Amino acid sequence: MKAFRVNILGLSLNVHQFEYELGDEFFREYGSDLISKGSFHVSVALNKHETFIEADFDIKGKVKLICDRSLEPFDYPIDTNQKIVFKYGDHDEEITEEIVMIQRDTVTLELGHYIYEFIGLSIPMKRLHPKFQQEDDEYDGGIIYSSETASENDNKDEIDPRWEILKKLK
Repeated sequence: MKAFRVNILGLSLNVHQFEYELGDEFFREYGSDLISKGSFHVSVALNKHETFIEADFDIKGKVKLICDRSLEPFDYPIDTNQKIVFKYGDHDEEITEEIVMIQRDTVTLELGHYIYEFIGLSIPMKRLHPKFQQEDDEYDGGIIYSSETASENDNKDEIDPRWEILKKLK
């Protein structure tokens, strides 16, 4: 989508603000496997320096998810701030999650891909409808699995007589 391409060649060495409104069309364009519907307001501040560009993403909105337990649709709110540094170099390479190397003669930055990834990373692995959130918090960490039975735990202080005989050999 051309709306998310920023011409960095023409930007001055300063902070530049870009505002985007995202809808269902955005998610159809960038992939509907993870997210298919939602509405977001995205504010991107590009701070251009001579050797790098700092991009601060402020993403607010809601995404339509399907509950893993009840299969009911619900709106999940997302409010995230992310940062990427684009460093000038000889080739294109993702150095870390926060640092991306771009060629010195790069004309445009494609921000839509990064916005989609940041929204996707904000979605929880376990998608529960808000009516199940309180119930799920009660059971987190409540189940303990053990291979020992209660009677084994009671007799833990007593040493097996076979081991007692082996200790005498020392």
